[in-house]
Amino acid sequence: MGQDIFVADFPKDAKTIEDIPHGFKLAVLPERSKLIAMIQEVVPGADFSDPTWGIISGEGWGIEVNLSMAKGHHDGFTLHVHGGDDPAWAVVTAILQHLKLRGVHGASGEFLDCILDGEW
Repeated sequence: MGQDIFVADFPKDAKTIEDIPHGFKLAVLPERSKLIAMIQEVVPGADFSDPTWGIISGEGWGIEVNLSMAKGHHDGFTLHVHGGDDPAWAVVTAILQHLKLRGVHGASGEFLDCILDGEW
């Protein structure tokens, strides 16, 4: 079963989505081509032959990178993580750290850096 991670420049002190102050505005992210280049710095084999839908794969796991934002400015994107547990999550963590962004788990509403028990 897949896990969705919503990635943006969320407040650093928020533990869940509910902790984000009312009226908070997400920062505009770099343009798509720059995000792709930055992700490929972490995962050189990431396939962005379709620049709106990148594929990162390993043995028994995969990550789809949904960059199909509207033209112009955008404030987030989604990682769809399938299988693999530790290897896949290590790649997700490396991408988030490199981009200096945070990811929120779609099912729980918790930020990845606040989930301590490793249960997804």
